[in-house]
Amino acid sequence: MSPDNNPGKTEDTDDIEVTDPVSAPDADGTPRRTTRRFPLFTRDTARPEGGGRAASGAAPAPARQWPILAVLGTVGLGLLLTAFDVFRYGTLLIGAALLAGAVLRWVVPDVGMLAVRSRFTDIVTYAVLGLAIVLLAMMAQPKPWLTIPYLKDTLHYTVNSN
Repeated sequence: MSPDNNPGKTEDTDDIEVTDPVSAPDADGTPRRTTRRFPLFTRDTARPEGGGRAASGAAPAPARQWPILAVLGTVGLGLLLTAFDVFRYGTLLIGAALLAGAVLRWVVPDVGMLAVRSRFTDIVTYAVLGLAIVLLAMMAQPKPWLTIPYLKDTLHYTVNSN
């Protein structure tokens, strides 16, 4: 690149030596071999987007992970209600906790351990699973709160009551 294209930088390209097509100069200007292959052993993994602390580092550990603790606590309460034979409300609470996890993942910039994958994948996963659990809890027998009219006709051909 000539100095005319980038006025703030002067660069002398004559003293850079390239030894082969895959070598590139390092910070000192000496050529080094670069490769597109992955290393044999990985030393670290990238943290998911938004996977930082949800509170400052001075806060105690539970306070730093409040989003996942809120979701897991609500799921635990839903499982407890389900164990005490309050099936519909317990499963509704579990689905609502997953939907709340999707909302938290969307709204809060740093959600700590609630971030598992990319933001989009986490939101879609939490929302689809939460919505499926809520809908199934509302359609559970006896006395379903939600009936889908064409579902009975569809199942009529696959399940026979005779």
